[in-house]
Amino acid sequence: MAKRRGRVLDGVLLLDKPVGLSSNHALQRAKRALDAQKAGHTGTLDPFATGLLVCCLGRATKISGSMLNADKAYRATIAFGQETDSGDLTGIVVNQAAAGFEGVSRNRLQEVLDSFLGTQMQIPPMVSALKRDGKPLYEYARQGIVLEREPREITIRNIELLSFTPMQAEIHVHCTKGTYIRTLAQDIGRMLGCFAHLSALRRTMVGPFKLEDAIELEALQTMDAPESVLIGIDTLPSGLMPAPKVQVKAVDSSAPVNALSADASSASTI
Repeated sequence: MAKRRGRVLDGVLLLDKPVGLSSNHALQRAKRALDAQKAGHTGTLDPFATGLLVCCLGRATKISGSMLNADKAYRATIAFGQETDSGDLTGIVVNQAAAGFEGVSRNRLQEVLDSFLGTQMQIPPMVSALKRDGKPLYEYARQGIVLEREPREITIRNIELLSFTPMQAEIHVHCTKGTYIRTLAQDIGRMLGCFAHLSALRRTMVGPFKLEDAIELEALQTMDAPESVLIGIDTLPSGLMPAPKVQVKAVDSSAPVNALSADASSASTI
């Protein structure tokens, strides 16, 4: 069977990833909707998470290097009282608050959130795509194996409390690359003394790109001309595309030094 090729399309698609799909599955569905030949994304979202997935098509895949260091922002819903092995609602409960727990106070939560502002070291979760000896950590976790992980430097630039009840809070987090919001939720719960996990996560920003400019996958799949929503390479924010390489033509050192001037002289007399 001949390999499917698709159209040559260059540009960036801002996709609002739905819940329940892996980032790669969402990308592949968008690629089929566009009938695109080449596509990739610039940062994974867990299947339970939704929001901005930056998909690059054709020559726009060259921005991937620039996007690796980009800041990100999220709306995260934290449930208090239980911690899971994955840090989110898909995991198994491993710790829970003492009997009679009735929630946290808004003032205490705000104090804890403020304490996470700035640069700090964060230990990546076992349930992650980080690799050890060529194998993702989540594969070890599925076997019940817990490995030591090196802490990584991250910066939380801003945390805003959006909504609050004693048993749940929604926060907005602006952070640097490599920040695990699941781990942040766990750490917040531990500092509160009641444990916590993520019950929802939505990415709202990746570098210069915003969720409000994204299109939902279902809408993309029903469009007559889905390529019309692509951001063209010429209209991308400055600095994302790498500068074109300049090719310098080699000079033949064996040629006479005055050859060029001789040719120019003879040409002027014709």
